[in-house]
Amino acid sequence: MFNKLKEQLGLGSKDKEILILSPIKGEACSLEEVKDPVFSEKIMGEGLAIKPLAGRVVAPVDGTIGLIIGTKHAVSIVSEQGTEILIHVGLDTVKLNGEFYHAFVNTGDKVKAGDLLLEFDMEQIKASGYDVITPVVICNTSEYSVITPVIGVMVEELDRVVAIKK
Repeated sequence: MFNKLKEQLGLGSKDKEILILSPIKGEACSLEEVKDPVFSEKIMGEGLAIKPLAGRVVAPVDGTIGLIIGTKHAVSIVSEQGTEILIHVGLDTVKLNGEFYHAFVNTGDKVKAGDLLLEFDMEQIKASGYDVITPVVICNTSEYSVITPVIGVMVEELDRVVAIKK
């Protein structure tokens, strides 16, 4: 009853901003720069991409691992607020069959922002002919009224990269 009253008065959690932190150190850029239409045309959802400077992926939020892809090149996380985040390391890297990737989590694991999720060998991936640009996508974009990514700047792990409002 009180939650409904809070919502009617504009005090509910629906007005609270949700922050997504950077899972990777690197250059934050627009999804339009990703040379894959699934990401650049935002078919999977709104977000940003990061051109990595380090081969680590950390949890960008407190939440639960929704899925760790068997080839370890992608991981999804559901935040405690219900935001569904996909982190996809590289383009067409599924073809590497997990080579040059190491996962530290499994589907269903609870994580805290900053927990190590994946490591990847950027140089080996690039030497194999793959782009390591990493889309960070809000898969349930339609549930939010505003999604504001930070682009055009260098980011460290856990810097704020996306602000979301219901």
